[in-house]
Amino acid sequence: MTKSNRLTSLDAFRGFTMASMVLVNNPGSWEHIYPQLEHAAWHGWTFTDFIFPFFLWSVGMSIAYSLSVRLQRGDSTKKIILQIFRRTAIIFALGLFLNGFPFGLLWNIPFSFSSLRIPGVLQRIAIGYCAASLAFLFLRTRGIIITIVLLLSSYWIIMKCIPIPGFPLGSMEEGKNVAAYIDSILLQGHMWRNTVTWDPEGIVSTLPAIVSVLGGLLTAGYIRTGEHTAEVKVNWMFVTGSALLLLGAFLDMWLPINKNLWTSSYAIFMAGWSLVIFSIFYFLIDVRGMQRWAFPFIVYGSNAIAAYCISTLHEVVVYGITVDFTLPDGTVQPLAIKEYWMQTLFNPFLSPLNASLLYGLCTVAAIFFILLLLWKKRWFLKV
Repeated sequence: MTKSNRLTSLDAFRGFTMASMVLVNNPGSWEHIYPQLEHAAWHGWTFTDFIFPFFLWSVGMSIAYSLSVRLQRGDSTKKIILQIFRRTAIIFALGLFLNGFPFGLLWNIPFSFSSLRIPGVLQRIAIGYCAASLAFLFLRTRGIIITIVLLLSSYWIIMKCIPIPGFPLGSMEEGKNVAAYIDSILLQGHMWRNTVTWDPEGIVSTLPAIVSVLGGLLTAGYIRTGEHTAEVKVNWMFVTGSALLLLGAFLDMWLPINKNLWTSSYAIFMAGWSLVIFSIFYFLIDVRGMQRWAFPFIVYGSNAIAAYCISTLHEVVVYGITVDFTLPDGTVQPLAIKEYWMQTLFNPFLSPLNASLLYGLCTVAAIFFILLLLWKKRWFLKV
């Protein structure tokens, strides 16, 4: 394996995560979804619950490589910090933009700044990126590990030991827990429309989400050391990941694994999966040099922000634009573009579940070809 400031397996791992996100976010019908392609109802986990922590993990790994390059070329700490804050602000603002798009200017989608959702996926990524970048600059490995322990234990104490009015101490019920209570006070009117009274990317649950970024930071730091051969690193990542899986499953008995709350057990459990799955990508791609199979993921991962934005805007467009279509029986009916496609291209030939799945796969493929065009022109969306 040749040493490089760019890890191909990281691009592929991030791309696998992004392609999975596009798939689960774009079913043909939200009423017909295979169980593993939707989030666990509350406690527990599915394949879909891997996606966000995997992406945060890849953000942490990317930080270690990108900031190392800047330090090696002699950039001052002050200059790097300003760049970190700038990038954090841009990512956060982009998340707000996507939450509000199309701002009531197009189609018949209502909009009001008084109800604009403030939290979101990109907003949480921005906060995690900022925290982990500062940790990279000012903390050594031991300090990062201590920070991880403090964040996870503090969140556990917050959720289990702080009383809230009207609910039992330590309640973990949906909408009836400390995280939801704080969201309802500080984010009232600005939360996800599907939940209204709490937000899955809320304020308190962002603390353990930062741990997912720090875990990726530590992983990249270990890979970049010259202490072990690549094969030994693969073994240690796989063993450590397996141990974290066991620890997370063990802690689930006291603090349930829950993506919406990003419980400490969930953070640890998903850190285990991140290490195990990434170690496989690393072994196949960077150690054995088997890259051809991963090319679609590399394309996705090299332009991850563009993939996320295209996917989000696509969903707004196909749901938001309504046109009068002539159906096969000759009747004219106003339908959203997505519904028309489902009724004419997918539903007549497949079961509802498979039609919904095929639509999602077609969306993944369509976005891949857009990203492939950008790849060939060497156009990458950077912030």
